[in-house]
Amino acid sequence: MKQEFVLHVDRRPVKVQAEPDMPLLYALRNDVELNNPKFGCGLAQCGACTVHLDGVPARSCVIPVSAVGNKQVTTIAGLGTAEKPHPLQKAFVAEQVPQCGYCINGWIMTAAAFLKTHPKPSDAELREALAGLKCRCGTHIAMLRAIKRAAATA
Repeated sequence: MKQEFVLHVDRRPVKVQAEPDMPLLYALRNDVELNNPKFGCGLAQCGACTVHLDGVPARSCVIPVSAVGNKQVTTIAGLGTAEKPHPLQKAFVAEQVPQCGYCINGWIMTAAAFLKTHPKPSDAELREALAGLKCRCGTHIAMLRAIKRAAATA
C-alpha cells in the first residue's frame, strides 16, 4: 500500500507517494523527475545510481524509500549549479571526460564524498575509493585525471 514520504532532495522537501520498499532511485527519477542518478544494474554494483545520504555515498537502487527518513539526499544536481559548478563538475568538463556520460553520476558523487575526507589523495587511495564503479566506455584514466585536477584546485 502506498504511503506519503517527505524526502529532502537537494536542499528542498519533496512529497512522494510510494510503496515503502520502492527503491529511492525510482522516487528520484519518476516522482522527483531527476534525470540523474541513473539505473545501471539494480544491484548496487555499478555506481550509476549513487547519491549522498547525509554526505555519505549510497547506491539508491537498493535503498528503500522508507529507509531514507530525514536524511538529506544530494544528487549530482545538488552539488553545483550551471553558474557555480562543483570543482569536480568543472574538472570533468575541462578534461573532456564524458563519452556516453551514463556512469559519470556515480564517479562524481563518489569522488565528491571521498575528496571531502581525503582532499589530497594518492593514486592508490583514489583507485581504492573508486574501485566499485563501472564505465563501459573506458574513460577511467580521464576520470582519474579530472578527479586529481579537482583535488589540486580545492
